Amino acid sequence: MTTQPLSGLLVLDFSTLLPGPLAALMLAEAGAEVIKIERPGGEDMRRFPPIIDGESAAFALLNRGKKILTLDLKADADRATLQPLLARADILIEQFRPGVMARLGLGYDDLRAINPKLIYCSISGYGQSGPRADEAGHDVNYIGATGLLDLQPGPIDGPVLPPLLAADIGGGSFPAMINILLALRARDRSGQGAFIDIAMTDTMFTFAWYALAIGTASGRFPKPGELPLVGGSPRYQLYPTKDGRIVACGALEQKFWLAFTAAIGLSAEFIDDRRDANATRGAIAKLIVARTADEWRPIFARADCCVTIVTPLEEAIRDPHFVERGLFAHTIKNAPGKTIPALPVPIDPQFRAK
Repeated sequence: MTTQPLSGLLVLDFSTLLPGPLAALMLAEAGAEVIKIERPGGEDMRRFPPIIDGESAAFALLNRGKKILTLDLKADADRATLQPLLARADILIEQFRPGVMARLGLGYDDLRAINPKLIYCSISGYGQSGPRADEAGHDVNYIGATGLLDLQPGPIDGPVLPPLLAADIGGGSFPAMINILLALRARDRSGQGAFIDIAMTDTMFTFAWYALAIGTASGRFPKPGELPLVGGSPRYQLYPTKDGRIVACGALEQKFWLAFTAAIGLSAEFIDDRRDANATRGAIAKLIVARTADEWRPIFARADCCVTIVTPLEEAIRDPHFVERGLFAHTIKNAPGKTIPALPVPIDPQFRAK
């Protein structure tokens, strides 16, 4: 492919850490020219370990293919350097608290006056308006404030943090990317840019879709651990093995459930899990813990019942399936010449930078 979908577009990335930089990375991977505007000394992600040859691996993953421009946005001379870029930019991404860019003379109204085609995307925790707009927070605060974390926090004496940053990526990066592309499509028709207000908390309610359906339909919202997909069903559950590994059971549909229960030899009295879900879960747990992961693996493979062994990340990246699909075929080369795999992003290979 000679021309990528976003070739010819200029993106100014004023964001830091994860949500905005990942959105800008996806734009860069799809062909846009991305200039990352950094303060003197660099953003905080540059200091995140591990450090490889003086460079943060996390920073490298999130900023592949971007150009770096160091500017002090409070300095008149540096702001003057920025002006020509602002005048011709197609997209701007910023992640400051609401009002900060406006106080610097870089708010949407300021820039629309000189560049009416600009698509201006602001990413924040709670959005640009509302009583909580100025409240500080991180991912755990956003999932905690929206009811999502309450659906399964784990036991109260040992609550568990989710292993993914749902708000940062699912509520920040992905909605930003989606709405920027929608704004580009709208601009094709109208010739006008747009202001996009991305609040990371907003999309957490989207993730709570089933709990919202239950609560609004019945008047009773699910308590922690009650939802079938967060621990309330033996069909969608985690079961320890004899050697300390975990079996991930997703046998929701009846055909998969029957295949799973037959494969493990579950007694007939427990197969109808509507009678006593806890009893069924306990009976399954006793069977699973009696064998090792390696003993269970071929059994579940033959049964083809939506049940797998939980895989450590270092094993998963070597899985022949993911290797063949080229998820880690792209690379990053730092200044001293060391090469590491680039971050997999949900951009179809035909559109992605090589």
